[in-house]
Amino acid sequence: MLNDELITALLKIADDAGQAILAVYDEPVELTVKADESPLTQADRASHQLIEHRLQALTPQWPVVSEESDDSLKAQRPRFSVYWLVDPLDGTKEFIKRNGEFTVNIALIVDGCAVFGVVGVPVQNKLYWGGKEYGCWLKDSSGTVRLTGTASKPALLRVVGSRSHVNAETAEYLKNLGDHELVSVGSSLKFCLLAEGKADLYPRLGPTCEWDTAAAQAVLEGAGGKVETLDGQPLRYSKPDILNPWFVASV
Repeated sequence: MLNDELITALLKIADDAGQAILAVYDEPVELTVKADESPLTQADRASHQLIEHRLQALTPQWPVVSEESDDSLKAQRPRFSVYWLVDPLDGTKEFIKRNGEFTVNIALIVDGCAVFGVVGVPVQNKLYWGGKEYGCWLKDSSGTVRLTGTASKPALLRVVGSRSHVNAETAEYLKNLGDHELVSVGSSLKFCLLAEGKADLYPRLGPTCEWDTAAAQAVLEGAGGKVETLDGQPLRYSKPDILNPWFVASV
């Protein structure tokens, strides 16, 4: 469905969106609060506008649904067999904190499955991309490498978790795991650490939206990992409810 030319164009879009975010990174934050009480900055808006415009020009036959799209468009997701699902800036809280742990996320959804994704990490100048049918790749300043999630496994289980969200359910889950090392990181970077073989498990027993996970799930699955609900089913998309069920990502 995606040839090399399209993939190259997608990587350029994600990279340019990251540059648009970095262009305002050192400016005072223009913060507003959305109806769901989540933060919105000028960087979210700049990235959204760039990605939406460029994807519409690249593939006009496929709708573009972004976190910052109108609610009426988001509600149409179950009707779309093929569409782009975008989080133009995942980790807005991390952006506000200036810790660099925020990402640009572009996913292609086909029949409720995230088949391809790009995750850009602007501050680190990194791009992750892939899917089950595409493998998983990382491009940074040193070049491009294929990721298989099979780096040497340490004796201690490495669990990655959210820097901004740790609830009682997650704490209980971690307690029941036994001995483990907890690595805290923001945004969809958690999936990317699994894809690189730098972590083993990411339990998310709390709220996320479909755009938070789609691109990174595709990337992780390209590296041989999986993202499953607590009843063992693959995490899927285009549900009437934009919220994901609780899930565990592993590799």
